[in-house]
Amino acid sequence: MKKTSQILLVLLLILLGCNKKNHIEKAGNSPEDSLPTYLSLANDINLTYDLKQKYNRKAFNIIIEKNNDSLNRVNLFKVANRYYNMNDLKSYREISKLVLERSISAKDSVSMGKAYTYLGDYYSYESIPDSAFLNFFRAQKIYLRINDQYNLAQTFLSKASLQYNEGDFFESEIAVFKALSILKKQKKVSDLLYECYNLLGILYNDREEYDKSLEYHKKAIEVLKSKDIPSELQLEATSLNNIGFVYINLNDYEQAKQYFQKGLNQKNLFQEKNVLYAMLLDNLAYSKFKLQDFKGLPDQFERALKIRDSLDLKSASILSRIHLSEFYAFKKDTFRAIQFSKQALSLARNLNIGKNTLEALKQIAIVDPKNASVYSKEYFRLNEKMLKSERKMGEKFSRIEYETNEIKDQNSNLEEKNRTLVYVFSICTLLGLFFYVYKTQQAKNRELLFKQQQQVANEDIYNLMISQQNEIELTRIKEKKKVAQELHDGVLGRMFGVRISLDSLDKIDEAQALAKRKKYLTELKHIEEDIREISHDLNREKSELINNFVAILMKLFENQRNTYNSKLITTFDSHIKWDLVSNAVKINLYRMIQEALQNCNKYADADTITVEFKSEINYLVLSIADDGVGFNAKKTKNGIGLHNIQYRVAECKGTVTIKSAKGEGTLLTIKVPIDQKINLQNNDI
Repeated sequence: MKKTSQILLVLLLILLGCNKKNHIEKAGNSPEDSLPTYLSLANDINLTYDLKQKYNRKAFNIIIEKNNDSLNRVNLFKVANRYYNMNDLKSYREISKLVLERSISAKDSVSMGKAYTYLGDYYSYESIPDSAFLNFFRAQKIYLRINDQYNLAQTFLSKASLQYNEGDFFESEIAVFKALSILKKQKKVSDLLYECYNLLGILYNDREEYDKSLEYHKKAIEVLKSKDIPSELQLEATSLNNIGFVYINLNDYEQAKQYFQKGLNQKNLFQEKNVLYAMLLDNLAYSKFKLQDFKGLPDQFERALKIRDSLDLKSASILSRIHLSEFYAFKKDTFRAIQFSKQALSLARNLNIGKNTLEALKQIAIVDPKNASVYSKEYFRLNEKMLKSERKMGEKFSRIEYETNEIKDQNSNLEEKNRTLVYVFSICTLLGLFFYVYKTQQAKNRELLFKQQQQVANEDIYNLMISQQNEIELTRIKEKKKVAQELHDGVLGRMFGVRISLDSLDKIDEAQALAKRKKYLTELKHIEEDIREISHDLNREKSELINNFVAILMKLFENQRNTYNSKLITTFDSHIKWDLVSNAVKINLYRMIQEALQNCNKYADADTITVEFKSEINYLVLSIADDGVGFNAKKTKNGIGLHNIQYRVAECKGTVTIKSAKGEGTLLTIKVPIDQKINLQNNDI
């Protein structure tokens, strides 16, 4: 039977490991798909602290890049919540401040109230009560204004917990009942109702009203019967611990022991609430010690202390050391009793926690009678100081409420004065607006006139380029005719003469034929040299014609480099047959490059611009790229420049694609078809 249980346990661990692996593999997808997975893994109690931190950071890195919308703020709250669960309070505070800034920017009152509550929780945990109270009070004001009853009740409860911790029991009780009056009107049972009853139970226990304390703790457990409250919160274990503590104060250690043991038996307690587990274990050990039931002692005390030290729960660690000091004092082990009490006192002094320091002083005075008078004096002095401090803190809380309300009243008076000023300035603004619109319209008319003139100038440049290309073409035709004429009239005639002369050699004797043959061979050599010279002239003329368009572009690029700071990189594919590209296409390509460079100079703010010509089968490809600010190509309406480019591409029967995104630059790609067969035929005519 034992072997079967071990096999089942191994299988369960394998399944859990596979499940984690699947989650981690799933987290490798796109950022949007991974976010829920990262958030889930960051809250997985089966993962190590470092892994949870890693996944929470990954989730935050995805969220922070998104727009500041309601979903973005909800996800930021989730990240903050996971840092809180990991006890990483510094990160929790930073995320809470960030989401508060974003909420204020978006004028999102609900998120503002929640962010103030998160910050209040942080300052409460860090024992900075005035800052905590101020944040809770700000949240309270927001929820009152927007009539958010549930969150208002939660804020009252947070204030009540803070006031209880600072010893302001009366105000804490009032705040709890305010929260209860709101929650009882709600139809849905929530964990807040439980928290109210639980806090009242704790309050009445401290006020030594034990019957009322037990009454409210039992009411809290009744609330937990609702299925709306998740079991993983381990609230029943919390109440069982609190009831056990009441029985300790009643010196009924047997009852206390039963409740603590029942609390420890709650399912998954250690995995889900290891802090509570350590508390129950320490309280159970203390109850057993008081009953002189030493089974499992002092191991249970020491295990609870080890858990608390590992979780850096300093205040709880002090209490564990005090309990161990009591235990060893009872066992007559004075050395260990004094050692643990001194550790508790030193830790409490370093943390400056008054309540813990009093408990440690009380214990060390018992186990170290030689110095008891010194510790007792310190005890009474600190106790008096704490009582004064508690009174001051209660007054400080009242002053924060008063001053905040006073500021609100002053703001209301300022609003009245500002309203009057608004009426006065409104008329002036309307008059100013009228003149502004008038002047703006005049400026727009001037701008329109300038654009019209610029368009005319562009058309003139376009016509000049056409004329220039036509002149080049005419020159080319003339040169071709000249070459043909030279070949026909000069070379062919001379070759015909040589051929006739060679034919006549058969009719004369060999001696005379030999001399004449040398003469005719020399003539053929001269004809060969003439043909080579004509060929070189033809190639030179063809190269000049081909490179003429490139030279025009290089002039444009030179002007660009001389005028603007952006680095310009140009590339020409050597395989491009420019003689197969029609003049109309060349002119359109020139104008499109000119327009694209103008757009880069005006809008892109680019460091580098790249213009590249590439040759593909039956296509000429022009690409213009920049590393500038970019734009949303899907949302942004095309301006005149882009419309002109699209029009010119359509004239060339080509295609154009624009790829751009904000912060990622722009890539303009133009493909123009070049039917090589047709062009070759046209070239041969």
